[in-house]
Amino acid sequence: MKNKWLVTALLAGNAWAWLWAADVDPVIMRVNNKDIHKSEFEYIYNKNSQQQIDQKSLDEYVTLFKNYKLKVAEAEALGIDTTEAFKKELAGYREELAKPYLIDASVDDRLAREAYDRMKEDVEVSHILIGLHARTPQERAVAKQKADSILNCIKAGEDFGTLAEKYSEDGSRQNKGYLGFIKGGRTVYPFEKAAFALQPGQVSDVVESQFGYHIIKVHSRRPDPGEFLFAHIMILVPRDASAEVKAQKEAEARAIYEELKAGADFATLAKERSDDKGTAVRGGELPWVSCGQFVKEFEDAAFALKNKGDITEPVLSPYGWHIIKLLDKRDIKPFEQMRSDIVRMMARDERGGMARAAMVTKLKGEYGFSLDEAQQDKLVKLAQTMGKVDSAYIAAIQTDQSPLFSFQNHSYTVADFAGFLPKGRTVSVNAPDYVTSMVGVMADKEILDYEKSRLEEKYPDFRNLMNEYRDGMLLFEVSNREVWEKASQDTQGLQKYFKKNRKKYKWDKPHYKGFVLQCDDDTTATAVKKRMKKLDADSVIVVLKREFNTDSLTRVKIERGLFVEGENPWVDQLVFKGAPAKVDEKLPVVFVSGKLLKKYPESYTDVRGQVTADYQTYLEKVWVENLNKKYPVEINEDVLKTVNKQ
Repeated sequence: MKNKWLVTALLAGNAWAWLWAADVDPVIMRVNNKDIHKSEFEYIYNKNSQQQIDQKSLDEYVTLFKNYKLKVAEAEALGIDTTEAFKKELAGYREELAKPYLIDASVDDRLAREAYDRMKEDVEVSHILIGLHARTPQERAVAKQKADSILNCIKAGEDFGTLAEKYSEDGSRQNKGYLGFIKGGRTVYPFEKAAFALQPGQVSDVVESQFGYHIIKVHSRRPDPGEFLFAHIMILVPRDASAEVKAQKEAEARAIYEELKAGADFATLAKERSDDKGTAVRGGELPWVSCGQFVKEFEDAAFALKNKGDITEPVLSPYGWHIIKLLDKRDIKPFEQMRSDIVRMMARDERGGMARAAMVTKLKGEYGFSLDEAQQDKLVKLAQTMGKVDSAYIAAIQTDQSPLFSFQNHSYTVADFAGFLPKGRTVSVNAPDYVTSMVGVMADKEILDYEKSRLEEKYPDFRNLMNEYRDGMLLFEVSNREVWEKASQDTQGLQKYFKKNRKKYKWDKPHYKGFVLQCDDDTTATAVKKRMKKLDADSVIVVLKREFNTDSLTRVKIERGLFVEGENPWVDQLVFKGAPAKVDEKLPVVFVSGKLLKKYPESYTDVRGQVTADYQTYLEKVWVENLNKKYPVEINEDVLKTVNKQ
């Protein structure tokens, strides 16, 4: 490459050199009069270089990239990018690729690390729950007042457990509110956040979650012991069992324990005697677990085991008797290995929207968001007056062009808000709150939609990623049309290519091409040979099976193939003069029908896969040559010299 501009086809001129001086992202190549910028080339070049074992020089890669863009140009000329199917698929990819750009990644990372840190510590808690069955603000206030009253009693010195047993609306009230040890990710986020902020002996303020109002007490904290692999043998004790049955079950569990102490195999006894049939088939083995996943009685005994192979004495839980064996244990995995699981966990609770909300707040500041609170107050008062938000409410505001909120020279009116409200829905409970909420939802959606529309302009890496997906889709479709599908369906072209290049497919060993037939007697064999003379090779198997076999009787068995010595015992015996094959007593008469090909295949179908691949390579080469003649290409060598090689 000696010239500043390398013109590879139909040079259209280089009157665009001014772009090099003026543009911070200069044009590195022009294909079919379409500019390709340095950032895109650099992005793909470095990405491919990192993924390839056989590293290409820059000049070699320029040729590959140019041909890649020529194929994309051909796809565009064929209108592939204008089809509804293509646009829909690309839009789907864009929707997924945009998601990381519409959240505050720093918030996500902070929350993920916070969750991980909380997984390294266990907190022993009790709670009192006043459930949120309320629908109106007044009913919610009553529930909150009840929770506040209970908290005041605790502060006055009344016993937490007694109050939990008396007032809590959670199943734990039977245990005086005791929940046991929890770790990060095992409870709803508001509960977790409050519990991990407390020290042993402390009680929280009233904490609101989706389930209601909680008052939380922390009993103790400890480092998380890690993950454990247990096996157990369980003797089930029915809840309504009599004292006699309970005693019988305990005796059974203790008898098994004595057998284990005497040297019996744990897994064998679990398979034979455990009432937990789901684990019995695996020798009693449970999945890997950590604290908070078992009832307290089981967990206390299991986690007290110190060494692999240790077993507990029989332990009684609400379900029955357990004998537990420690199989293995491990520390919590490193953060990077757990990050994806933590992010999925966060997406299921309040944390899932926090990074998005943080991004909205940031964008509102960046784009100068302004809410007309007077207009919002009018909408709220109208909802109060009408008592509900329904079709009549929407009709009352749908022509109002008063500005409601604006950002970045975009203004949204009350009428726009009317259009945003769901049609055919009536909200009569908390209607004013609903209006305020929906104004916020609409504002957040519009500002995120605006940001989404600007991603290519705002983030070069997103633009390059979208170009990569778009061009990759076009490349696949046009290559399928011009090379892959064409090669597989062009039987005449394949046969012609094979004949021209037959010597290329020379074999190291002779091949026998034909049929191996096993018949029930000589009469059948004679009839089969006679019938085969009138059949073409492709119909032999279907016709012979139809004419000689029935659902209940097999008189002939047929195998077709291209065999080398060692692949079929009958071909080895009858063609390659090898050792005698084992005779099937039901089909003792065997013969072969075909031909021995000593050096070369007879047809491209004998080596279809290899010929098809070679024919595709040939078609690709011819296609690329034609594309280089068809479309103009210009390459700026000066810009190439500035490519950052990572």
